[in-house]
Amino acid sequence: MNEPVTLKLLLSIFITGLSFYSGNAQVFNKKEPFAHTFSIVARDSVTGDMAVAVQSHWFSVGSTVSWAKAGVGVVATQSFIDKSYGPNGLKLMGENKAADEVLAALLKKDSGREVRQVAMIDHHGKVASHTGKNCIDFADHITGDNFSVQSNMMLNNTVCAAMAKAFKQSYGQPLAKRMLAALKGAQAAGGDIRGKQSAVLLVVSGNANIEPWNERLVDLRVDDNDDPIKELDRLLRLHEAYEHMNNGDLAVEKNDMTKAMHEYNTAMQMFPENLEMKYWTAITLANNKEVKKAANMLQKIYEKDANWRELTKRLPKVNLLTASADDFKLLIK
Repeated sequence: MNEPVTLKLLLSIFITGLSFYSGNAQVFNKKEPFAHTFSIVARDSVTGDMAVAVQSHWFSVGSTVSWAKAGVGVVATQSFIDKSYGPNGLKLMGENKAADEVLAALLKKDSGREVRQVAMIDHHGKVASHTGKNCIDFADHITGDNFSVQSNMMLNNTVCAAMAKAFKQSYGQPLAKRMLAALKGAQAAGGDIRGKQSAVLLVVSGNANIEPWNERLVDLRVDDNDDPIKELDRLLRLHEAYEHMNNGDLAVEKNDMTKAMHEYNTAMQMFPENLEMKYWTAITLANNKEVKKAANMLQKIYEKDANWRELTKRLPKVNLLTASADDFKLLIK
């Protein structure tokens, strides 16, 4: 009885064929993964922020395809990936070289260029893209004003056009939402012929940040999911909600309880079932002397998870809850 053909064997056969077809050039490095996928690199012409977004039927696409550095540029390297295009592209763009100059230099040194698909955009908005002639159909890229969309191994040849259309039609929205709109457009047009698995959305500032640990404005990854774009959409909304939570925390530090209440309430309305958001809204109410309202909210939270009551007991020690003894008893009842 014949053994079943394994994925490893099929890939080996395919790679051997590509090597022969391209003049026996080395086109695949075993240390590098595949990422047949669709992606977009873009820049917000108003804020200068830059972003890269990707979806693929491959595990953890965000760990290999997407690269970005504030004040420098973003890179998407896919198909038969050479990850070095990411850090090397950013390094050269960081030396004030334009994206097209950088990509041309890197491709010139790459014997496997015909199975690569790479896109870059620098902080000036200069775009450069490459789709090797041996990328798997349907493979294409479209560049436009401050963006490039690219795809390979697609179900049909309309994916890039759908991405470009969705991105342009979403003008005026925040860059992160425009990137997500492009991914949704690609999937609606047919997407990856193999289906869906992982996605990433990365946004950085157009200005170099003296605090590099704060340069990523949005950094979201879905490594393995039946509907990664839908999950990425949920995570982006959650990211926005927690930005309101962070603003609320900052307002508390400055003793601006009116603003804190507004920010916590905004977050809670976005995710009304999130206990964390409900909890800090209640604590802020208590600190604003609305103890009965706070106690009612806290009681419902405690019913779902009693650990929040224990946390409330610890807050007065660090001055995060300023309640009288009688009010405190009501809040932990």
